[in-house]
Amino acid sequence: MVPATRPKLGQKEVAQIIKRHAVTDDVVLVGIRGYYLNSMGKPGVNDRGLYDDAMFLVSPTAYATFNANTDPSIYSPSIATLVPGVHRYRKGRHGISRGAGYPALRPATKGEALPVSRDGRSGTTTGIALNIHKGSRTSTSSRGCQTIHPSQWDAFINLVYLELTRHDQATVPYILTVHA
Repeated sequence: MVPATRPKLGQKEVAQIIKRHAVTDDVVLVGIRGYYLNSMGKPGVNDRGLYDDAMFLVSPTAYATFNANTDPSIYSPSIATLVPGVHRYRKGRHGISRGAGYPALRPATKGEALPVSRDGRSGTTTGIALNIHKGSRTSTSSRGCQTIHPSQWDAFINLVYLELTRHDQATVPYILTVHA
């Protein structure tokens, strides 16, 4: 399920999030977990399996909003959830284990390792290959990845790739925060 409208948070508010995280890159992605916290799913609960989160692309030449999912699709023992913070991503492919895959964003860290929490466990551990990729119409298609609704995917990935090239950036910081 995707909301009828895209996230409405203004560029000024997103710029404040970027500033709070001391990110100075030209091209930045911001994800807000629980953006639709009280208007989708169970009120006051960060649901899974819904595109109830938001993602924003900010650059000197672009500002765009997208309906996203920043949680796994289901609860399952040991499934990974990306920890809020600043994470670096690079151009890459998703679904390469099933063939050539398609353009997506992959972690830019050594071994593609990122900090995660895991269902049924306490503390933070390491998750591998938590990509930013296209979800599906019937599921958010996430086992820990960040996903964009499929109706918005092409616009999202084309704009991210364009802005990274335009501003000569090899990686993009992804700020994941939680709706207050």
